[in-house]
This record gives sequence, structure tokens and C-alpha cells, in this order.
Amino acid sequence: MEEMLGVLELLAAEAPLPEIEELVRRAREAASGPDAVRRLERAGQMAAGIHALFARRQQREAELSALVDTARDLTLPYDLDALLSTITRRTRTLLGLDMSYITFRDIEAGDSFVRTADGHASALTVGYRVPYSAGLGDEAVSRSVPMWSSDYLADTRMRHTKVLDDVVRAEGLRAIIAAPLRFGDDAFGVLYAADRNVRHFTVGEVSLMSSLGDMAAVAIEKARTLERSHADVLSLQSGTSRMTTQLNEVRRLAERHAGLVDRALEGGSLGTLVSEVADTFRGAVWVRDMEYRPLAGRGTIPPVDEAEVWEASRMVSVRRAPVVLATGTWVVPVTAGNEELAVLLLHPEEPLNGSAESTLRLASQAVAVLLQIHRGEAAAASPFRDELFEDLLVAPHRSAKQFIQRARRLSVDLERPHVVVVVRPEGGAQGRAASWAAAYVRRRDGLRSIQSGCIALLLPSSDSSVAAAEVSTELTPLLGQPVTVGAAGPVSSPSLIQQAHQEALRCLDALVSLNSVGAYASTEDLGFLGVLLSDNRDAAGFIDATIGPVLDYDAQRSTELTRTLDEYFAAGGSPRRAAETLHVHPNTVSRRLERITELLGADWLKPERALEVQVALRLHRTHDVLVQKRDGVAVQASREEPPEASADRNSAIA
Repeated sequence: MEEMLGVLELLAAEAPLPEIEELVRRAREAASGPDAVRRLERAGQMAAGIHALFARRQQREAELSALVDTARDLTLPYDLDALLSTITRRTRTLLGLDMSYITFRDIEAGDSFVRTADGHASALTVGYRVPYSAGLGDEAVSRSVPMWSSDYLADTRMRHTKVLDDVVRAEGLRAIIAAPLRFGDDAFGVLYAADRNVRHFTVGEVSLMSSLGDMAAVAIEKARTLERSHADVLSLQSGTSRMTTQLNEVRRLAERHAGLVDRALEGGSLGTLVSEVADTFRGAVWVRDMEYRPLAGRGTIPPVDEAEVWEASRMVSVRRAPVVLATGTWVVPVTAGNEELAVLLLHPEEPLNGSAESTLRLASQAVAVLLQIHRGEAAAASPFRDELFEDLLVAPHRSAKQFIQRARRLSVDLERPHVVVVVRPEGGAQGRAASWAAAYVRRRDGLRSIQSGCIALLLPSSDSSVAAAEVSTELTPLLGQPVTVGAAGPVSSPSLIQQAHQEALRCLDALVSLNSVGAYASTEDLGFLGVLLSDNRDAAGFIDATIGPVLDYDAQRSTELTRTLDEYFAAGGSPRRAAETLHVHPNTVSRRLERITELLGADWLKPERALEVQVALRLHRTHDVLVQKRDGVAVQASREEPPEASADRNSAIA
């Protein structure tokens, strides 16, 4: 009994197991009888078991304490990288292994990558990619429990891949244990621990690894959430800063715009406003009208390619937004509603920032306000300018002298030759065309009228064809739409302007009927159609312009070129049949046709010209017949006149 009591005292004092074993050994040697020896051996075995239980409890308490310390560490405010380093270091230390690492899944790439590692030699570096469809990690994630192997490369229970086996072999790893990192239903990674020796993991180590994986998953998700929240906060702060900057920019633009508009409303000169715009942008500024003529400016704009400028002006008209040239010069539209007033050119000393376009728009608006004010002043100075043309078209019977006096007060000389040009814009561009026409007639000292969707221009000119070409050439590129132009004249009397206007309208209708929308022509350009369209129907002028050289040649040399032309066309263009009708040799007809070519030009046989020649021949024949009939009637009347009447007429003449 004393020996038993001694064993219990040693257990109570938590003496080492060798002391208990030594006490049992001495008691067994001193024991008398087999029963006493058996009792002592039984007591020694029970004491060893109790001592082992104490040891396991102490180890468990140490593990739990270490686990609590780890959990406390994981609750600290780490960034994600620092947290992952703490997890791998704690895992390797608690399990007493050579290495620990964490992999995250990359769903889009279809593999996993090493996010952090502790104790690695060379292969498992951060960023190294391994497949997640094989190995202990795949088993742990699919089963949601830790998986381990005492000797991984020799373990045939799991699916191996060459990439993963190569990296394990390169690191010299043998025993590996893996725990899934799962938060809710999202298994986003795996926590690994490994040793370079064969090792059988105990139940406690597996349990510890499972607890480490659960705590690590929560901590990692917390850190990731904090990082996302921090990123969101930074984004909101950045957005707030941008909004503040934009608000300040808007306020600055509003103040700048108000200042420029105030300068415009003060009624100052365009040059003063342009100078202020130049100071605002620190560069050269010029304002040009729609014909690209300078109105005002300051500084020097670098030379630019004219073709590029015209293309930029066209883009400005279409987009109604600033355009920058290759030289850094900005081309900005100056508009009022749908009407284009001018173009602003700006060449800044330094490249403009992102708000440049808005600032340029505000500057162009101020210029537009000032131009509108100047236009209103000009309109107030001559309120009857357009009304004069309206009266000329509506009431031509009024006194010509009165019209001439009214026109002189508007700097228009109606006694000079004038032509009427009628413009019909296609594609709904009438508003812009009307604005252009107003500026064009002021520049040309002419008049403008808008009637029935067409714009009529009264322009000082002696050639209606040239006037029509100039209008079409200038207006078509500006609108970017087809423009049909008809012209008539010249006329030198107010009473004939309405007639010329009607002829120009008919010329315009003829172009449309001939499927020539977008073309330009005058009554002279239309040839015999012009004769039909003209009110005065100058047939003699048409005949003279078409076959006059042939008629003159016959009159001077008593030849028969005119008759040869008639017979040639009557014979369907056959010199041989024409020779039979004329009773001459075919060579004679050929020589006459060569002479006609010299007189009329090489193109007289082209279809359009040939038609005009035939019409002129027909008019010439008709004219001769009418003259002969008129002369015959006069001779007959003279023969039938009574002697008394003849005497009375002679006395009246005397």
C-alpha cells in the first residue's frame, strides 16, 4: 500500500514518467509474492497511461493556446499580403513543418496560383501557377475537409499532374496536408503545409489544420472586404475630387462666359472682343466670315493647308463642334441657332486641356452675340433692302425712276447690267443658304428675296452664266448638299427684272426636268431651250450664235454651205445621199463639210450640238419663208393701192 501511495503522490506532483517507473521498479524488487508484483505492474501501467493523458492534455492546451493566439493575430488590421504571410508562418510553426503556402483559384484562367509562401526553397514562388483539378487541394475543396499524405509523390490515392509533381519534387517535399479556404459557398483557395520528410499526421494535427483553414478563410475574406471597401472609399473620394474640380471648372467657365457676353452686349468692336478671347486662351485668334475673309483678329496663325482648312470648315458646319488642325489650330463654328455666322480660328501657345471644347463654344457664343448685334444695326440702317427686290418682282409697272432712286440709297445701281440668279437648295438647307445669301449680296452690292422655297439674287453682272457658276461653286461646298441654280439676264432696266426672274425660274425648272438637280445654267447655256424659255425669244440671236459663221460665209462667197447642212441632216448624215440630192460629187460634199467644221468647230456633229444646229437651220428657213411672205404681201398691196391713196400717202410723207 505504501508503494501505491507513492505512485499516486508522484502523479499528483506531475513527476516525470521515469521517476514513476523507477519507484515501481524498486517496489517490485522489494515485493513478496506474485500477487504484489502483478498489482505493482498494473499500477505502473495505469500511472503511465495517466501520465500520457496528462501529456496529451498539456499538448492540447498548448495547441489551443497557440490557436487562440493565432486567432487573435488574425483579427489585427492587416493588409492582405501581410495577413497571408502571418497565416503561412503560423501554420508552419504550429505544425512544426518545413513549409507552408496558400493558393488562390483563378476561375477565368482555369488554374490556381501561389499567393504567398513561407519556408520555400525555389520552385513555389509567388505567382507560380498550378492546376487545381488535381492533387490534395482539389480533394480538400471537393470534400470540404483537410486532406493529407505522408509521402505525396508515392501516394497513388489521388490524381497527379506532371506540373504539380515537378514542383513538389523540386522543393523536396514528402508529407503534405491541405485545408480548403472557404467562405460560405465560395471555396476561393487552399492552405498547404508540407515537410521534407515522411510524416504521418495525427488526428490533432489534422484538426488543428482544419481550424487554421477556417480561421484563415474568415480573416482573408475580412481583409479582402476591407480592401474592397477601402478601394470604394478611395474611388468615392476620387470621384468627389473630380466632381469638385469639374464644378470649379464650370463656375470658372460660367464667369468667363458671362464676362465675354457682357463685352459683346456692351456694343464694342469685334476687335476688342477678339483681343479678350486671345488673352483668355493665350494665343492667336482670328474671326473669318463664311467666305473665309478676315473680320478681326490678333496674333499670327501658323500657315495651314487651304484644303485642310476647307475640309475642317465643312466638318465644322456638319458637326457644329470645334475641329483641331494638324498644326494645332482650332476651327470653331460661330452660330446663331441653325445659322452659321462666321468661323473662329484659335492657335494657343500651349495645347488646350480637356475642357477646351466647352470653353471654345462659350467664346464662339460671345462672338455670335456681337455679330448678331452688328447685323441688327446693319439691318436697322437699311430696313427696305429686301423689300426693294420684292417690289421689283411684284410691281414692275411702278416708276423706274423711283426704283432707281430707292436703290441708290442702298448703294445699288439698277442702271448697270444686272442678272437674276435663282437658287434652290436641296436636302433642307434653306436656312443656311438664306444666311449665306444675305452676306453674299451685301458683299456684291446686290439684293436678295426668298419666295416659294427658292432664293432669288439680283447681282450686278453682264454674264448670267458666270454669275450662276460663281454662286454654285461657293454655296455647294458650304452646304454639303446639292444646289440647283438657274440664271437669266443681263438687264439694265427695273422694268425687265421681273421678266428676267421668270426666265431664271423656268431655267431652274428645266434643269430639274432634265434630271440635272445640283447643276447650274443660264438661258444662254440651255441653247434652243433657252430660246423657248425666254420671254423675248431672241431667235435671231440664237441662229447667229449657232450657225452665224456658215451664213456669213455663204453671203460673202455665194456658196451653198447652209443648203449642204440641210441636205446632210435630211440624208441622215450620209454624204453620198446628200450629194445625190444636191446633184454634186460626194467629194464636194466632203470638202464642204470640212469647211463647216472649220467654221463651227470640231464638236458640231456631237448629238447636243447637232440638235442645236438643226434647230437653228429650221428657224432660219422659217424666218426666210416668213420674210418672203411678208415682202410678197407688201408688194401685192402696193400693186393694188388706188392712185389717190398713193398720192395721199406721198403727200403725207412729204
